[in-house]
Amino acid sequence: MYIRRFVRPRNLLTSLTPMVRYFANKPHVNEVSRYLQRAKLIDSIRLALRSNSPRSLIPLLNDPALDSFVVANALRCAPSPESALSLTETLQTIPHFRHTQYTLYALAIILSKSQQTAKLKALIEAINLGEFPNVARVSFMDSMRWYAAAGDLDLVLSVWNEWRPLQKRPCIESYNIVLGLYARMGKNSEATKIFSMMIDEGVVPNSRTYTVIIEHLLSSGQLDSAMCIFNALPSMRIKRTLRQYSVLAGAFTSNEQFDVVKSLLNKMLNDGIFPGHAMQSSLQRMQEEGFLEETDELIKEMLPDERIKHIGVFTDEDDDDEDHNDGDCDGREVKSCIGYGNVNAVRLKSWLDPAALVSALHNWTHEEVSALEDANIVWTRRLVCKMIRNFKSAETAWQFFCWAATQPGFTHDVYTVSGMIGKLARRGHTDLVNQLMSKVKSEQMKLSFNTIRLVIDFYGMFRNGHAAIKVFRDVKSLCGPMSKTNLFLLYSSLLCTLAKCNMNSDALDTLDEMILGGILPDIRTFSGLMHHFALQGDIKVVQRLFGMVKQSGIEPDAYMFRILIHAFCKCGRAVLALRFFEEMMNSSLMPDGATKLLLVKSLWNEGKFREAAFVEERSVLINAALPLVFGCHSYSVSSTDLTRVHNIYSDSFATNCENSESIDVSNL
Repeated sequence: MYIRRFVRPRNLLTSLTPMVRYFANKPHVNEVSRYLQRAKLIDSIRLALRSNSPRSLIPLLNDPALDSFVVANALRCAPSPESALSLTETLQTIPHFRHTQYTLYALAIILSKSQQTAKLKALIEAINLGEFPNVARVSFMDSMRWYAAAGDLDLVLSVWNEWRPLQKRPCIESYNIVLGLYARMGKNSEATKIFSMMIDEGVVPNSRTYTVIIEHLLSSGQLDSAMCIFNALPSMRIKRTLRQYSVLAGAFTSNEQFDVVKSLLNKMLNDGIFPGHAMQSSLQRMQEEGFLEETDELIKEMLPDERIKHIGVFTDEDDDDEDHNDGDCDGREVKSCIGYGNVNAVRLKSWLDPAALVSALHNWTHEEVSALEDANIVWTRRLVCKMIRNFKSAETAWQFFCWAATQPGFTHDVYTVSGMIGKLARRGHTDLVNQLMSKVKSEQMKLSFNTIRLVIDFYGMFRNGHAAIKVFRDVKSLCGPMSKTNLFLLYSSLLCTLAKCNMNSDALDTLDEMILGGILPDIRTFSGLMHHFALQGDIKVVQRLFGMVKQSGIEPDAYMFRILIHAFCKCGRAVLALRFFEEMMNSSLMPDGATKLLLVKSLWNEGKFREAAFVEERSVLINAALPLVFGCHSYSVSSTDLTRVHNIYSDSFATNCENSESIDVSNL
């Protein structure tokens, strides 16, 4: 088998003997010191892999400190797939080394990136057959990701078809993988059909789904369609990401539409996202075209930091794919990722993995902090932001945040402060959030709209509505002038939070204030409030809200009718629920199966047998088409949103796809 050439299962006791002797004779070191020792060994292996002397690897691999962590990260840092596989072969001569899940998965990624599908398949089969002790079976998701990276559509679909019947609920990322692979292969019709399938099966697309769609449209020259979907994301409560901004900026720069790129930069900063290195070429091109004011400071931030030492004359490129990074900040190199096409003859920075360093600091002891200070790490905005995000404990993150403020050459800015506020709000530390916000106001920083909205949303999770109201009232001093669109979204988040906190009177007062201020709630907001009051059995408020919907000229969708029917059925007023059913059918909307069954059962229980038969008769013609679930959520995406996005996406390829049709998903 292919895999025998690269990895060989070993006897566990034989592998552990040298390691036991090593640690038995070595004094105790704290976790940070251990991390730094590992990092030094990883750097030595990185340099050896780039040298012309393969034998220089042998002494390094015989180091008793070598473990799966070191090997996995050394593999990820390899300058080419050939050098990574050569390292794997050399490891076979090292008596004390034994492969673990980390090293095997790193090897699988190398094989997938280099499209060595036969070897990848052999490795997965060997793992699943139990040839490696204590290594779990490869998940369906990982198999799909690796085969997709290798570009093998048949294997991806084979794994997916095996997995789908076993799922309790559809996995959105599996759809994203298949959609992305079809898009990369130029199979436009198949890609749009996968998106339709997601909606039909009640899977609500997430941010990564829209990233895949935007990239697909841009690669096909459909720039306007991509921008249309991108602009719709905030109203659908979908977070716009650094990756989306980067690919859009690159496409519009190539098309010399610099005004659009300027607008993207403004939106990005308003969202609290700092441009990554992937945008550097676009910014430089804009600067050449005379957009100096918009790009000068951003480009300066991307220049190499002279304080950071180098270990060689090669490079390990950063990966700016922020689908695994929330894109709030930028800075120095972090964990190197596989990207073999990006290796250039420039200086090689020291290896650094924020997640591993954070793990070593989880206790935040005096010894660990002292070791961290002795390491003389150059702290930059991006590195500090990544550290804060990776801390599991908000308390430890706060200790690090305060410690970082005392480090030479580093000063917290709005990006690091925003990251810390988000971390604290996520864990319900209201007092510390208030403390930081007071600091923001005193230093006249301006937080992004997304940060404020995040805080309000998290306060809803912790049932702290009064704190959310206070933040909302301070929004002008915290954010400065705000667009009507962003203010509308903040109102919607506040209403959702107040509903979660059962602050019903405050929610209704806020709704009235919103409308009197000339900001009209959308169908998602009305549906969310109606759902909340329906659960509480307050039919009068539900009716009042529905009347406001009608007065506002908003067309109710199937989800709103579902809320109304369920609300009236559960309070014993099935006849009124029947009126909404009739109005729904007259609007060419269909109920889902559960709603129809509830209405029929409620009418039957109330002795309305003729009316129950009427519902059955009206439904018999559409029974086969009744959706099982609705593809929408309170306060977020609506069926209208899904219809619009689907039609934009499919219509963009209508001339190329014979079977491409616009669909109406208002019933889903």
